[in-house]
Amino acid sequence: MKKDLISAKEIATKHSLTYQTVNHYTNIGLINVVSRKGNIRLYDGDDTAARLAKITQLINAGLPLRVIRKALDNELDFGALSS
Repeated sequence: MKKDLISAKEIATKHSLTYQTVNHYTNIGLINVVSRKGNIRLYDGDDTAARLAKITQLINAGLPLRVIRKALDNELDFGALSS
């Protein structure tokens, strides 16, 4: 199955974020780069949309980004164990 890849600029536009926010989320591990094409980072569009929805929900609940990253990491670890 081919992944729908999206650039950081496209993420910023599609999800009403600044490019700097996308960079920050990438740098702290909230969203993951799956490929690089020259100087352009590419992300899985579906995975990124799902993660951003969860991030937004947790930010609205008042959680700091470092706690959100741990929650997302734990969710991934749990998902790998239950598969």
